[in-house]
Amino acid sequence: MASVYQVNKGINKPIEFRGLKAQYIWYLAGGLLLLLILFAALYIIGINPFICIAVVGLLTGLLFFKVYRTSRTYGEHGIMKKIARRSVPTVIKSYSRQTFIQLVKKA
Repeated sequence: MASVYQVNKGINKPIEFRGLKAQYIWYLAGGLLLLLILFAALYIIGINPFICIAVVGLLTGLLFFKVYRTSRTYGEHGIMKKIARRSVPTVIKSYSRQTFIQLVKKA
């Protein structure tokens, strides 16, 4: 009698939940936690609950929009790619050919 094994085809793939990839799930969860704390703070201060709900609802919509857009645009390693792009110079200027002449002499 032969044994039947299931193959895990999701190995090495990033974690994905409803279109969010990898670290963006944590960003969304952290943002929602901060918005919950904001709602509690506004309510404790004594602001009208309907205004609290409106403010937090608007900010929640903005959070979802930004996180999903960033996830779609940059993918799994998006934030690292965005930060790395900032450190790449747009132009490299050299006013001397000395560096290139030294490279040719060594070769």
